[in-house]
Amino acid sequence: MLISELPDYLTSLGGEDYKGLIISLFTVTAGLSRPFSGRLTDRIGRVPVMAFGSLVCFVCGFFYPLVTTVYPFLILRLVHGFSTGFKPTGTAAYIADVVPIFRRGEAMGYHGLIGSLGMAFGPAMGSFIAMTFSMDTLFHTSSAFALLSIVILLNMKETLPAEKKEKLSWNALNVTKRDIFDPNVLPVAIVVFFTAFSFGGIATLTPDLSKSIGLENKGFYFLVYTVASLVVRIVAGRWSDKNGRVQVLKIGSIFIVIALLFTAFTFNITVFVIAAFLYGIGMGILSPISQAWTIDLADDANRGRAIATMYIALEVGIGMGAVLTAWIYDNDVDRLPYSFLLAASFALVAVIYLIFFQRKQLRLSEK
Repeated sequence: MLISELPDYLTSLGGEDYKGLIISLFTVTAGLSRPFSGRLTDRIGRVPVMAFGSLVCFVCGFFYPLVTTVYPFLILRLVHGFSTGFKPTGTAAYIADVVPIFRRGEAMGYHGLIGSLGMAFGPAMGSFIAMTFSMDTLFHTSSAFALLSIVILLNMKETLPAEKKEKLSWNALNVTKRDIFDPNVLPVAIVVFFTAFSFGGIATLTPDLSKSIGLENKGFYFLVYTVASLVVRIVAGRWSDKNGRVQVLKIGSIFIVIALLFTAFTFNITVFVIAAFLYGIGMGILSPISQAWTIDLADDANRGRAIATMYIALEVGIGMGAVLTAWIYDNDVDRLPYSFLLAASFALVAVIYLIFFQRKQLRLSEK
């Protein structure tokens, strides 16, 4: 709900040169908190970790109206990042606990479908609320939705076996090197990093791109791309269960490259919509399949750590994408194509990596 309106809101505070930090600061704390959320997910339970992430969202929504200058706003973005650092880690582990292995891709597709509904209507709804009422109303509404999430979580049964559960203690928070990175999921982390780079640019720059072609609702790109992702999530999940994750991820990455090329050369609303639709298809494939592949590669006892590793790659990619594309853009609309072309080149690296990885796996199977 907030993402489409925050660039203009920061500009109103006098921070137009810091737009790239809106996303990147959020991802810094999200990434730094992943090892903790992964460790806690495997030790104290899935539900408490999810609840903490939702609680951060709830609290931050009330603090945004209180910050009226740039630096407190940026600090709040740092704090808000803890929500994404915790909630998705616990959620993915919870789903892996309750879903049969042979339907894992399909299940992640359903999970992504529900998340996509929020991403489809959230930014568009956020812009509508901000234009019709006020930014304060938008912030408070976002808190209300987070509160609903907490209420639902309070009624969910914990899936971490009782014999594995620990009480919350300093020992449970004692993160070691092994908690930071799971080498088993390196292949998926590489793909996620290079494809997530583009989302940092999309989230940071498409509001300005929207204005440049005459679109008043700055969340429209997110609406189109998310609706498109709904079309493919379930199909992609089932397809990957039957044909393998790598093949499907390769196709998704190719869609991302093509979508970014269209975005780079957007000059009217028609091209803009095509770009958003193609991007939605690509992300609709990549998001659930990368999560399913992560769980495939992980040890059952360390699912939280594996998922946290994948999400660290995601946050680093998004954060770098937001900073570098905003730096190239430099508040000059004529420079937008260069920003999106950089993002396309990163996604292309993921395509090339998957091609070589697939060939390597084929050679190993033949032996």
